[in-house]
Amino acid sequence: MRVDLFDFHLPQERIALRPARPRDAARMLVVRGNSAFADHHARDLPQLLKAGDVLVFNNTKVIPAQLEGYRGQARIGATLHKRLGPRSWQAFIKNGKRLSADDVITFGGDVSAIAQQRHDDGSWTLHFNGDEPVEILLERAGRMPLPPYIAAKRGTDAQDREDYQTMFAREEGAVAAPTAALHFTPDLLAALEEAGIGHETLTLHVGAGTFLPVKADNTQDHAMHSEFGRIDSETAARLNAVREAGGRIIAVGTTVLRLLESAADQDGKIQPFADDTAIFITPGYTFRAIDGLMTNFHLPKSTLFMLVSALMGLERMQAAYAYAIENEYRFYSYGDASLLLPD
Repeated sequence: MRVDLFDFHLPQERIALRPARPRDAARMLVVRGNSAFADHHARDLPQLLKAGDVLVFNNTKVIPAQLEGYRGQARIGATLHKRLGPRSWQAFIKNGKRLSADDVITFGGDVSAIAQQRHDDGSWTLHFNGDEPVEILLERAGRMPLPPYIAAKRGTDAQDREDYQTMFAREEGAVAAPTAALHFTPDLLAALEEAGIGHETLTLHVGAGTFLPVKADNTQDHAMHSEFGRIDSETAARLNAVREAGGRIIAVGTTVLRLLESAADQDGKIQPFADDTAIFITPGYTFRAIDGLMTNFHLPKSTLFMLVSALMGLERMQAAYAYAIENEYRFYSYGDASLLLPD
């Protein structure tokens, strides 16, 4: 499909720079099949879902993956993208033309790394020096990797360490938050459980590639970034049992949806999974593993807007986004949510 079909105009003032407080006070647009759009809040979820349904969350934890340093006198910016080994990460580099193989980049806090290899997409493999775990080095020298559409408008601060992390964050390795889950609080989770709505967690380490623009003119020419995901056998079995009992699987976030769809077989059974996935979902895709999606509002011409258009239909999502803009919903990572329930 033509990428320009997924374009729309978004006023800059609709981009949220801080999250709603409390988190579950965020607005939520409910899109059900061809029914009228309905304005709600995240805290209304217990009344919008059914007993027996299960919400699935991503328990990845965002690491302070953005680094600033120097190679000699040249200033170098690095955003870690994907772990390649105990001390090696693939990173997008700002001012990467100033780098050569075996150059040493010195970051703050006595942290340094060797630029080992340049990849075809312009990223580099960085090998961190020393014996301390890389996670400790990043805590000392790194900062939270806010999305570029927020970072371009304000600096990262101490509050982002808390704001840009979900209540489910356990497994370190993400360089972007699974932002749909930012709307959840312990009180909301308790209300869901009281309503008979369960929850499960899985892990997909979100990479910085999620923010890369689609530069191709046609979706078939876009190379999707890969990310590591894991679903254990016990979780897969419980999710399959939900559907067998007539319940629905509601993915909280596109990362969860992509991992579940990657793990599902042709019959829709979710299998244990521990591998990279580069699944690219566009209109025409047949969903096998999920029955609904809670997600934030995404960028024009992004792979994520293509994904929600595949779930609900392009014209339907164009209308939903036009409604959201007109009614002053807040967009992107710190913005409001949508609950998408196809017929």
